[in-house]
Amino acid sequence: MQSNPIKSQLPIPKHFDSSRVSEVWRIPYQERVNQAREWKKIHDISPVSEDVVKTCLLLVDVQNTFCIPEFELFVAGRSGNGAVEDNVRLCEFIYRNLNTISKIVCTLDTHSAMQIFHEIFWVDEKGNHPIPLQTLITLEDIESGRWRVNPAVSGNIKGQIDGYAWLRNYGEHYVRTLTADGKYPITIWPYHAMLGGIGYSIVSAVDEVCFFHAIAKSSQTHYEIKGLNPLTENYSVLRPEVLEDGDGNRIAHKNTEFLKMFLEYDRLIIAGQAKSHCVVWTISDLLSEIQEIDEDLTDKIYLVEDLTSPVVVPGVVDYTDFADFAFSQFQQAGMHIVKSTEPIDSW
Repeated sequence: MQSNPIKSQLPIPKHFDSSRVSEVWRIPYQERVNQAREWKKIHDISPVSEDVVKTCLLLVDVQNTFCIPEFELFVAGRSGNGAVEDNVRLCEFIYRNLNTISKIVCTLDTHSAMQIFHEIFWVDEKGNHPIPLQTLITLEDIESGRWRVNPAVSGNIKGQIDGYAWLRNYGEHYVRTLTADGKYPITIWPYHAMLGGIGYSIVSAVDEVCFFHAIAKSSQTHYEIKGLNPLTENYSVLRPEVLEDGDGNRIAHKNTEFLKMFLEYDRLIIAGQAKSHCVVWTISDLLSEIQEIDEDLTDKIYLVEDLTSPVVVPGVVDYTDFADFAFSQFQQAGMHIVKSTEPIDSW
């Protein structure tokens, strides 16, 4: 790999207020445009077209729904304030390395009401729905009849002419496939990242720094939508959990175009939420894909361990150990575990 000239870390602009990272607010875009242009002149920030080493920063689901306290699925981690602390460091990391990061990519978890991981999709024999965050639907639950697909949702699934019979069979197939593939059982999540809602948006402070970078670096931020398919979970940006129905018919596809775009960069940095779910499964799928192409590609992947936190719900679930173990496996495979406080050029 060729090397860029060593670029010293930049100061953090005065407009950044770390105390507001946990809040939702309107960004004064035009004001930031003028400041970013001035910042570019002062610090001699080169446009992305002049980068010798192309560095892509992938931010997984840095959305209000996961990152703002009191929102639907705040990722607290064991500290109780994980995603907020991560995002303070994330904003500082981007500002300091503004001249080194070529491209910022933000994934957007994107949902509607009637999806397979929401309570409305399932009922028991009395018509009761499962309780979000407290219910995991296993193969045993399906086979015993404890949970079944809600007949009322069948008319909302496009393209399925057999209606409820097909959907009920598909529900069993889906859970069976997750079990066979060693995936998590279906977690019934609260309604979150709802398309068009406030929770769906990128965290204000993160959106601000991404916009500032776009102007100063002349590099358009890329937004990648995932998770709209009602028939499958989609933790990873690279592929949904299940791709086929019980008859082998495609219900979803791998995100091959995104993978191709991502791998074109010389240095790939990954951060975001949650470490135990969308981050881990994205990295796992990335590892599987590149091992089929060239195992040496793992050497250009950097996982920033202090910019991501696991799902922890006290008294219910704690995925910290799982997430840490997964990261250690990624490191053994050739990826790098780094800290955001270290300059990118020192990695």
